[in-house]
Amino acid sequence: MPKLNQILAIEKGTKSRVYAELSEVYKTFQKPALFQGLSRQYQKKDEEGEDFPPEQTRVQQQAENLLEKITEGMTEVLDVTAAKDWANCEAKADVKINGAVVVANAPATYLLFLEKQLSDLKAEIDKMPELDPSHVWHRDPESGLQKADPVTTSKTKKVPKVIVKYEATEHHPAQTELVHLDEVVGTWTTVLQSGAIPATRKKELQKRLQELTKAVKFAREEANAVEAPKKEVAKEIFNYLLA
Repeated sequence: MPKLNQILAIEKGTKSRVYAELSEVYKTFQKPALFQGLSRQYQKKDEEGEDFPPEQTRVQQQAENLLEKITEGMTEVLDVTAAKDWANCEAKADVKINGAVVVANAPATYLLFLEKQLSDLKAEIDKMPELDPSHVWHRDPESGLQKADPVTTSKTKKVPKVIVKYEATEHHPAQTELVHLDEVVGTWTTVLQSGAIPATRKKELQKRLQELTKAVKFAREEANAVEAPKKEVAKEIFNYLLA
């Protein structure tokens, strides 16, 4: 008996080919002229009458013949799908990582679903924001946020000040200029907060997801190696239908 993975390999191609053939038959059924024909002979009334040649239109299609073609094609599709679905009832395997069972006795159909979900999850994790590596971060147990080490910066303001450019003399007054100088008036202590994750944490998640995805694929291949029983369900279906 073929393996389930062999049935899966031919199922899509079989359905595509048969459905294309059935589509052509369907189009043929919508052309009633192809199923009609005639044959007629002309007999003149007397010897003096005019002769006309016989006329004939051949029937190009027979509904029963096309029905046989439908039966043949659908039998192939029904039986190959039955073999797949019956085999899927037995196609199961464990998802294992380093010998430890993560998911026990999982059906092949579920493993295929799980593989797709993990692929979507990978896309989510790949987009997770990372902490700015230019800062040192610590997790705050109270808020659950990441906090950077405090950074102190000066707060300044412009203070007017008169500077003497030239001292006064006996003949000239002093020359002065009003300027504004930056003067430290205090300090800011800034603590950055973030809801992002450390780059090391993100890489670990990606690594574990990769290992899990690989384990699911191995399990799916193992499950799909089950033998597919030969099924001939279409025979009885069409025996009843065409009786």
